Amino acid sequence: MNVADLTDVALDYWVARSLHDFVREIHFTDSGRTVAIRGTDRGRPWDGRFTPSTSWEAAAVVLERAQRLELKEERAHGVDAHCVAEFAGGHRTVEGRGESLRVALLRAFVASRFGDTVDGILRQSQALVGVRAEAIGEQSAPPSVEDVPTPNGRIGDIQSAPR
Repeated sequence: MNVADLTDVALDYWVARSLHDFVREIHFTDSGRTVAIRGTDRGRPWDGRFTPSTSWEAAAVVLERAQRLELKEERAHGVDAHCVAEFAGGHRTVEGRGESLRVALLRAFVASRFGDTVDGILRQSQALVGVRAEAIGEQSAPPSVEDVPTPNGRIGDIQSAPR
């Protein structure tokens, strides 16, 4: 998937993945339509919805990481925004375009971390380990032979402590 085509929840997801110094876990809420994160950014905890594509409050965590930033909005053929930026921890100077300055900034940020293309969204809870995401699932222990249910036997039998 091209970074230049990321919008809405896909853009929010890849921005969260790009913030591996801040985000510890990514989850999906509202039937998978909203990204939620857990993490701590410079001493400020964040546990909840993360929608930088629609909120400057959330996008501010990206803006704070900019070391060099040029934003330009052209209104000749509709609204087109252009961003050239360098980010702390990024690999190079990047460009981003979008229908708003915020979207252009976010696309540039994702490109600084992952390049011009990214994989699809992993739509399940995940933990970030550096730039990698690992699915979080409930661990289920294999059944023990000693724990076989016995509905009619040993009810209330405490027995002595094992030696």
